[in-house]
Amino acid sequence: MTPRAEYPRPHFDRSHTWSCLNGEWDFRADTEPAWNRTITVPFAWETPASGIEAHWLPVAWYRRHVTVPPAWSGQRVVLHFGAVHHEATVWVNDVEVVTHRGGYTPFEADITDALREGTQEVVVRVSAPLDKREIAHGKQRSVPRDDFDGVCFTPSSGIWQSVWLEARPATHLAALKLRPSEGLDAIEVEARVAGPSQAVLRLTLRGTDTAVEVPVPDAEAAPGAGRIARATLPVARPRLWSPADPHLYHVDAVLTSADGTDSVAGYTGLRRIEVIGEDLYLNGRRLFVRGVLDQGYWPRTGITAPDDAALRRDIELAAAAGYNLVRKHLKLEDPRFVYHADVLGMLVWAEPAATGRFSPESVAAFEEQIAPMTERDGNSPAIVIWGLYNEEWGLDWDIPGDPAKQRAAARAYELLKELDPTRPAVDNSGWTHVRTDLLDWHYYDESAASWARTLAALVQGEQDDFPVRLGPDYVVRKKLAGAPSQPLRGLPFLNSEYGGGFTSVERAWHLRWQTQELRRHERVAGYVYTELYDIEHESAGLLDFERRAKDLGGVDPADVNAVTTLVLDVVPVAPGRDLLSETREITVPVRVSHHGTEPVSGRVHTAWTPVLGAAPAAPGTPGPHVEAKPFLLSLPTEVHAELPPGWTSGRLHLTLVADGTVVARTALDIDTHTAPVIGDDPAAVPR
Repeated sequence: MTPRAEYPRPHFDRSHTWSCLNGEWDFRADTEPAWNRTITVPFAWETPASGIEAHWLPVAWYRRHVTVPPAWSGQRVVLHFGAVHHEATVWVNDVEVVTHRGGYTPFEADITDALREGTQEVVVRVSAPLDKREIAHGKQRSVPRDDFDGVCFTPSSGIWQSVWLEARPATHLAALKLRPSEGLDAIEVEARVAGPSQAVLRLTLRGTDTAVEVPVPDAEAAPGAGRIARATLPVARPRLWSPADPHLYHVDAVLTSADGTDSVAGYTGLRRIEVIGEDLYLNGRRLFVRGVLDQGYWPRTGITAPDDAALRRDIELAAAAGYNLVRKHLKLEDPRFVYHADVLGMLVWAEPAATGRFSPESVAAFEEQIAPMTERDGNSPAIVIWGLYNEEWGLDWDIPGDPAKQRAAARAYELLKELDPTRPAVDNSGWTHVRTDLLDWHYYDESAASWARTLAALVQGEQDDFPVRLGPDYVVRKKLAGAPSQPLRGLPFLNSEYGGGFTSVERAWHLRWQTQELRRHERVAGYVYTELYDIEHESAGLLDFERRAKDLGGVDPADVNAVTTLVLDVVPVAPGRDLLSETREITVPVRVSHHGTEPVSGRVHTAWTPVLGAAPAAPGTPGPHVEAKPFLLSLPTEVHAELPPGWTSGRLHLTLVADGTVVARTALDIDTHTAPVIGDDPAAVPR
């Protein structure tokens, strides 16, 4: 069976004339004289799925013999690579056809003039430097190591995305840019044409009567990439794309010239993402980001998904945990991930791979990813945020101290915004912004009390920095702004990395309480939890590396991340001991955080289980009435409860029921043994 046999480029679909080249290729290390091994493409040579499992191999060669379909006679034959880490040189029948640098970006070669009768030989030489610090490599380990090596993983070298052939006329469609109109009632089309002949482009909105013909600028008047045909396709009764209704519009493009007919299909959605003051809006409605970090690694296959279903499954798992956004971290993911997000209605924060240290070469390598990223994935309605640098990686953790690094961050932002002004962009996620559309920050803390205090101080403007542990005994304070020109107010304010705990129960406890504090503050525009699943040595996931459930101590992430949540005015002590009480009678102030479109009201019900117990099926005893307006934290309502007879501890489950439906759940572990516990926060009391 051919691995990853699905068409690899759904945003620019020429699948009516393609041939998949995934599967077995001959393989040899650069030091080996003979083709003595076989590798399975598209899996990196470090992975078990490749059949090689070679580590720290700097150079290797691939070879495959292919046959061009006879039906392609008279067409140009193009060889495509989804991604090869890091530098690839390709020969066809001993003729060099292309060299490409950059391990995360696609490339192609017109190989027609190198073809011969019968079988064709394709040879690829791949260089994957051990020292990756000045190249874009994301979370792949480097030797010598990066400063952030402790959060990096096994490298993924060589061909790691699909390889395929396509046929097209000499005059053909090179790109198809689709964007919603300002009024969200039409699709703006920009088609780039390459080739020598005059041509006419016909654009059809699939499933409708909308079709237009557009003359293409003459090849002599607009040579090369300058041949752009533009048109507007009006949409009758527009249906907007959103997570609740991820409706897609497909556009068929047919280019006719003396060289023949080329046809490509693309798609997009009608949606608008915008920043208005300190809030994000999707299609004119306020958006609260409930995000999770997804680094795109799999146990046997590295940075390549084992199959197409795995890409879709990760999105479904994020949605099941209550998230409406995935931050695809430091990696230009397989384009089929973006496609599945578009179809399923999952918002995406997309960003390129990081470099490891600051130099002119590393800055150039980082910037080389920006244009391919926006061109490849720019049609996606799911992508609502572009990220760039992350925590000053590749900038030596020193934006505030070096104007050259400030200029590098600002230049990356400017390059991206010139290519795509329609989405908010983040210059340097988490720390020391220079020029950004979102004021995001990363904060990890093992204390629920100090987490709450620091968050409140940041939100209220009492401080503009926070502690970051860069080593076991090395803590620095990172400022939100790394340049005087960067404002600290007037932009959406969100946490894009957080989490704590060393066991799965501890992590779930921090997830519950830290997320509650983020929901407490109306200024906060959203969050991104670290992370969806474990990777190798990193055990920070809600799921394990195999995407299996973990023991979360009775916490359901879907309750934590729901549209409506309960916020308790309690500073918790420790897992299993949220609140210490001298009596069996408990009074808890409860608030409601609600991000729906209409107000919510109902009654808070209470029920008991043992400590760390899962929520019971029935909501329990009805209590006080509460109500909340969208995006406004409600006033506190006191909930009274008493431990069952004979119990000295227990979990109090609080459930908000509105119109007979459970809309919010949380819990509080009560302990009447009030002796202090080493390592606990001070005894929890009502706030």
